[in-house]
Amino acid sequence: MESGQNRTGIAVIGGGIVGASVAYGLAAHGETVTLFDEGDIAFRAARGNLGNVWVQGKGAGGPAYADLTRQAAKDWDEFAHDLGAESGIDLHFRRPGAFFFCFSEAELERRSKMMADLEARATVPSRFEVMDNDGIRKLLPEVGSAVTGATFCSDDGTTNPFHLLRALISVFERRGDYRPRHAVAGIVPDGAGFRVKTQQGDWLAERVVLTAGLGNKELAPELGLSAPVRPVRGQIMVTEKLKPFLRHGISFIRQTVEGGIVFGESSEEAGLDDRTTPDVIQTTAKRAVAALPLLANAQVVRSWAALRVMSPDGMPVYAESAAHPGAFLVTVHSGVTLAPFHAGPLAAALSAGRLDPAWQPFSSDRFSVPAP
Repeated sequence: MESGQNRTGIAVIGGGIVGASVAYGLAAHGETVTLFDEGDIAFRAARGNLGNVWVQGKGAGGPAYADLTRQAAKDWDEFAHDLGAESGIDLHFRRPGAFFFCFSEAELERRSKMMADLEARATVPSRFEVMDNDGIRKLLPEVGSAVTGATFCSDDGTTNPFHLLRALISVFERRGDYRPRHAVAGIVPDGAGFRVKTQQGDWLAERVVLTAGLGNKELAPELGLSAPVRPVRGQIMVTEKLKPFLRHGISFIRQTVEGGIVFGESSEEAGLDDRTTPDVIQTTAKRAVAALPLLANAQVVRSWAALRVMSPDGMPVYAESAAHPGAFLVTVHSGVTLAPFHAGPLAAALSAGRLDPAWQPFSSDRFSVPAP
């Protein structure tokens, strides 16, 4: 690698929650890290995140994902304590347990069977129970009569995704090199490392970790990797501040520490269109009122949409390049829940220069296996 002013040990490309978690963890291992962040012009997946640290139902398509999620959620207590103490920022992490509401007997039956089947296949245990409307009402008297029942998991919690991102960046800035408004235009392997190209100049890096969300799709092939991700739009609303009443989370509704009710559950194939649409906003609002009738009189103060990052099967992608050793790919939908994993075991593996073989179920190779 030629000499130059802009040099780093590990270049992390993408400064959202996933990239910031990885960079935070790598710096904690003593690595020299530069975090390249496009800035707030990026399609921040965090904007479309309710802040759920969510366990129940995760991994229905693969028990390895269930185990990964459950262990990460268990690690959130220590993670939130340490990051909060170091950054001085309250992550608003709480673990009161959460409901997944069902609005028909058939939906509740399907949900219950899926949860039981998943529990039987996972190796990291997670507690859940099935409740009818009366059972829900004992914990949440405000539940609407339209809710037939729910699954309830005491392992589920919530955090503030924006506080999380700010805390990660705040701590990382003390340990590493944070480059906001540095969009990466390309990455060129040069034999001894990698040339990271930006409008502000090039950086020479010994290793590269792609955490650019939707941007991974274009950057990955330059490193002999594949990131078959697509945008999935979600539309969200927040109400005026209300008196605290929502003691437990709901899959698509939570009350912030400040009192606002945040809700949204849409998943739309809309390409890169991150605008709100009246039909989805109205449908979501009606569902929220059906779940909690007291919201009928709450004033919505803001609505917005965001693009989530989704792989073909919804599970994470963790891969290393065979063609260009030292290049890694991290593509994740659940950046909040998995933050302790990304800052902990994954960062440790990236520091060592090799992914754990146990993570093979998350390799991008799974998408190239021909159908039987």
